[in-house]
Amino acid sequence: MNISILHYAAPPVVGGVESVLGQHARLMAADGHQVSILAGRGAQIDPHIPFFKLPLADSRHPEILAVKAGLDAGIVSAHFDYLAAVLQEDLSAQLAGAQVLIAHNVCSLNKNLPLTAALKKISQQPGAPRLVLWHHDLAWTTPRYHAELHAGYPWDLVKTDWTEAVQVTISEPRHQELAKLLGVSPGRILVVPNGFEVRKFLKLEAQTFHFVNPLNLLAANSLLLLPARITPRKNIELAIRVLAALRGPYPEAKLVVIGPLGPHNPANLTYFNQLIALRARFVLDEAVIFLAEHTQDYLPDEVIADFYRLEDALLLPSREEGFGIPILEAGLAGLPVFCADIPPLRHLEEMLASFFSLEASPGEVATLISSRLSGDCAFGLRQRVKQEYTWSRIYAERIRPLLGER
Repeated sequence: MNISILHYAAPPVVGGVESVLGQHARLMAADGHQVSILAGRGAQIDPHIPFFKLPLADSRHPEILAVKAGLDAGIVSAHFDYLAAVLQEDLSAQLAGAQVLIAHNVCSLNKNLPLTAALKKISQQPGAPRLVLWHHDLAWTTPRYHAELHAGYPWDLVKTDWTEAVQVTISEPRHQELAKLLGVSPGRILVVPNGFEVRKFLKLEAQTFHFVNPLNLLAANSLLLLPARITPRKNIELAIRVLAALRGPYPEAKLVVIGPLGPHNPANLTYFNQLIALRARFVLDEAVIFLAEHTQDYLPDEVIADFYRLEDALLLPSREEGFGIPILEAGLAGLPVFCADIPPLRHLEEMLASFFSLEASPGEVATLISSRLSGDCAFGLRQRVKQEYTWSRIYAERIRPLLGER
């Protein structure tokens, strides 16, 4: 599909809308669409996404600012119609072959009403691309814009429903606000929230990100990290049993064991097979993840650190430890720590960790974890963000279906 995206400015210009439309463009291009960006300011920053500069689309263009000064005072000058006609001609030329045009904020703000007027005329022409109006901000419901707005044309372009367009906004409060402004049913308007890209935000190594989607790590509603070699003294069997109990309150909980088999004892392979059998007995094949099953590559410190950023809590059920470096790493990463109450760990962590006896049942340990996490607001927000606000999920569930509408 040939898709054009329109705004006053585009990356590398820094701004919230600019960032969002840049991300949209990358997602659409990665999904196989032919995408271009049209804006008054910006540049091509992706070799697969052409940028077309339309100087008069810039909200800060001198001629646009001059006309806006009159509009703010309630005066529609003859130059307004001239600029709208030039923009209509320029924009039409760039839209040749476009099947979808997505306009961000152009039809909800009064920053460049000649551009809004030009877009309105284009949308009413036979063969015009399907128009999607993406509203981040609303001039008519924002007090700081009230003095600039007046009754009639062209100010009413940003307060009336364009019936030929798909209407989209970014949050439920904005959804209700826009429906009231346009005088339409909320069902007329789609909600597509903004999101974030996990890999970039957490600065994940390519080797780390290789595991994220195939292992469905972001879908976990509680992700426990066990950074240990696979050897009996690490008591990994207890961690598996704890996870089985934890999946009562957290049905999508997962455990990630990131260490390889211990290198010095041949019996470790027997132990590993026992762990695999235990995992199968509890039907946790996709919930208990041994990275040793997925890679034989060496995991550098940078990748280990990534898993601390991805996970929700550290679980350390060891029977023996000499020091307990994972606790220090968890402290630096801000992870809650749940560990066996053995002297080296108790000495290191004092009262900052949640300790459990090695004699405790898996259910008791699971209750300890659940009680602490359920009262942690940061944990709750983290789960919601991971599960609802990643760009990959938003695109798959909200944007791709929108593009397919006819």
